Formats: sequence, structure tokens, C-alpha cells
Amino acid sequence: MNNQFYWRRVPRVSATGQTVVASAMGDVTGDGHPDWIYLTGTKQSDSPYITNIQMVLKDGRTNQFQAFPLSENAGYEPTIWLGDLTGNGVKDILVAMDSGGSGGVIFAYVYSFIQGRLMKIFDSVQFNDRHTFKVQYENNYKVGVYSGDPKKKYTLDLQYKGSDYLNEIYNADGTLKEPIEGWVDPISAIYPVDLARNGKYDLLTMQQIAGRYHADGLGFVENLLHWDGREFIIVRQTVGIYGEDL
Repeated sequence: MNNQFYWRRVPRVSATGQTVVASAMGDVTGDGHPDWIYLTGTKQSDSPYITNIQMVLKDGRTNQFQAFPLSENAGYEPTIWLGDLTGNGVKDILVAMDSGGSGGVIFAYVYSFIQGRLMKIFDSVQFNDRHTFKVQYENNYKVGVYSGDPKKKYTLDLQYKGSDYLNEIYNADGTLKEPIEGWVDPISAIYPVDLARNGKYDLLTMQQIAGRYHADGLGFVENLLHWDGREFIIVRQTVGIYGEDL
């Protein structure tokens, strides 16, 4: 089935020229009938950038359509993934798209059928706003990465960067020539992971740690998110670093 076929079955729910840009089928309402989930948007004639993206649910039992606007509704390569993220045996909906901005930031949303209606239970923009970081260069060729929630500190050793890099930042005795702060990007990747191999998924997110400038990558923050019945909580946070070439 191609996108044209899907489009004849989906009403024009937004601006003229909208087409189906992604679709998936599965029972997301828990009634035993497969449902159709579409992402519709306005394609550009000279660019892969898609605007006015929204999610549309076609209920497999009633054949009724319902549209769900996305808070960030423009980007590249929008995708849909269906799977059980809440542990209730019913498929949930993960929508993700590339923002197109610097740093490879994505927009991601999770929708779940709760108390008789489809509700948004994860928003990557809200997650980024809530979980903040501070990145600070320290003496002795170190960088401290401070997580606000959960409250943790990670210490990165910069000596693998080499003398040219270090000499620009540090004096001969290992003290900083001047204060330097980096930053942690918003979420740049999100993956459903079934750690127990039982069909119930958690979410793994990745965020790049940047140093003096964005291309000066220092590593990644990885968060494992688990649904606790009310929200996705961080059950494991780790920092991965780049290795030194031998």
C-alpha cells in the first residue's frame, strides 16, 4: 500500500496539500481491533522538510478519525513506532522526527490509551526543560558534568584529547587559563528497549555533551526511562566518553 492509498482513507484534517508521511497499524486502544495511526504533513517541493505535522488515529472498531496536533510540528523524517511502553499489554505510540537544527536534536512524543482516550504521556521538549545540566571545565584536565535531576556529577578526563587541545585551555601546571563552560544538548536520539525480552519496553535517550563548541564533543548522557504508572522516570543515567586512539 502506498501513501496515496492511505490518503484516500484519511480526511484532509489540515492545510491543503497535506499527505501521509508515515503510518503504522496496531491495536492501540486495547479493544482487540487493529487501528491505523498516520502522520500527515505538508511536504515542500524543494526540501525534505515537512511542516504542519499532526498525528491521526483511525479507530479500527468504529472507523472514526481523530487528529492530535503536535507541539513541535515541523521537521525531517517523521516516524511512528508501536509497542508496549506502559506495561499494560496494549501498544503505545512513539512519534519522533529530526528537528533539523544544530546538534541533531529530535522531537519525540509518546501517546497511550488511558481511561478511554489517547493521551500524550511523554514530550521530549518538556523532558529537556525539566532535566538540566551544567558542564564546567576544571583544573587538572578535567570536566565536571552536573545533572540537576537526578542530582549527579560525572568527571571526564580530557588528557586523551592531546597536547594541542590541552595547551589551549590549561597552563603548564594543569590550571585553567580562564573559566570555560560547555553544555548538554537536548535529546538527539530515543530508542525503545526491551531489556527483559518480555515485550515490555523502556525508553533510552541520548544527549551529546559539548565542550567549547558543538563539534568539540566530550561524550553522551544516556537516560533509561521507565513508566511508573504516572510518568516516565529516569531509572538509570550514565555518561559515555570517547576513547583514545591507540
